[in-house]
Amino acid sequence: MTTILITGFGPFPGAPFNPTGPLVGHLARLRRPGLGGMKLIGHVFETSYAAVDRELPALIAEHRPDALLMFGVATRRKRLSVELRARNALALLPDASGSVLARRTIAANAPSALAMPVPRHAVLAATRQARVPAAFSHDAGRYLCNYVCWRAAATVAEGHGPRLAAFVHIPPLTRRARAPAASRRLTSADLARAGEAILMALAAAARRR
Repeated sequence: MTTILITGFGPFPGAPFNPTGPLVGHLARLRRPGLGGMKLIGHVFETSYAAVDRELPALIAEHRPDALLMFGVATRRKRLSVELRARNALALLPDASGSVLARRTIAANAPSALAMPVPRHAVLAATRQARVPAAFSHDAGRYLCNYVCWRAAATVAEGHGPRLAAFVHIPPLTRRARAPAASRRLTSADLARAGEAILMALAAAARRR
């Protein structure tokens, strides 16, 4: 059985509602013919460095996923962003617990960046086929989203865990059921449709691996 661990984050300073939590719950319950033989595990991290450090290794050890599908919200973006690298960098900003990592890098004596082991073209094509605007991104920031990207990419590079890891940044959503075309804001239905397409693309890639 192929296992995919799907993660998101809870609220954080500046984002009292994080749509990745409901998205993770939706995807973990998804049933589609293309997901036959798949085990889907959903988890929502508290938006804290300690939670990622504590829970990501525990989840990987318990479930032994073949792939990670991670989501985070980026409040200044206007479309989905498929992240292609994790930066070895930290912002001196408090997480949801109030903690700050008082250093500039995630890992000492490590590269400035790690490539995300994501089937990039398949994921991007799936998102666009779902009629949701998306693009590649080479900058996951310096906050918790980038932090979990780094931890996931490093785990894959070690060769003892998942073989694929995808991270997708999502923009803020409109609360309307249907957004006016001029607003260019995604709805929760748009996000669910895109998330399903991304999951299907990652599942197909995980099977091939």
